[in-house]
Amino acid sequence: MATTTAPRTAATPRRGLLSSKKSQDRFIQILSTTLCVLGLVIVLFPLAWMFSTSLKTRAEVARFPPVWIPNIPQWQNYPDALTGQNRFDIYFKNTMIYSLGSMFGETLSCALVAYGFARLRAPGKNALFVLVLATMMLPSWVTLIPQYIIFSRLGWIDTWLPLLVPKFFGSAYLIFLLRQFYKTLPKDYEEAALIDGANYWGIWWRIILPLSLPALGAVAIMSFMFHYQDFGGPLIYINSQNNYPMSLGLQQFRAPFGGTAFHLLMAASLVTIIPPVILYFIAQRYFIQGIVVSGVKG
Repeated sequence: MATTTAPRTAATPRRGLLSSKKSQDRFIQILSTTLCVLGLVIVLFPLAWMFSTSLKTRAEVARFPPVWIPNIPQWQNYPDALTGQNRFDIYFKNTMIYSLGSMFGETLSCALVAYGFARLRAPGKNALFVLVLATMMLPSWVTLIPQYIIFSRLGWIDTWLPLLVPKFFGSAYLIFLLRQFYKTLPKDYEEAALIDGANYWGIWWRIILPLSLPALGAVAIMSFMFHYQDFGGPLIYINSQNNYPMSLGLQQFRAPFGGTAFHLLMAASLVTIIPPVILYFIAQRYFIQGIVVSGVKG
């Protein structure tokens, strides 16, 4: 007698934890948020320590193990650090003169040079552009002694001229960024302007510059940020305290053999980072847009 067997049902595979698209997206979102929070903590930790130190007394600063939260916040540290013999009003004025002057010179010169490399035709143009980029591989300290001798012979030491005049001759990195942006602009505007009788100077001033405001904004912000915190240039060429920028003025709180007033140094340092932070948040949209569009086309 024939026997009938029940059909075997295939075993259903067990679904993994990340088998569905929704689970994968959720995992990626959690991982990304965790990494962002971790990076934020790493970045803000020095800032939190500076703020905590700026509210301590000299005894609390020297205490070990360190104290995170001061017993009585010393808000008087801020006016003590910024007024009196520290002369931070003069340091701030000198810093703004140096930063804004360098920003104007670099933005103007780099915009003009980048226009020539991107839109004009000339024999050997590409070789000259490679030569300009090659200067980025040359450390600035290599040319320090020849430059110092030249500026000394001109009588420019202890003035702002050695720091401001070279900025009107461009920067290789900023020229590269603006050249990349100029190459993305359509040539129809230039051809129409040439037909109407405009010269290349008028095309650059009336057409190219208005169209390149995002890239110019990014270049201006980067130039301002670099020169606002520049320490090496003023240290070499500036001698008198009346010409010190804030980067050199902060050194007044440091004693050569210990006894540094770290609570006042941290208070002054926190105040000095306020202007670039405000500038970045005001021009953040133009900065990001300029960085993005500067690398679209090579």
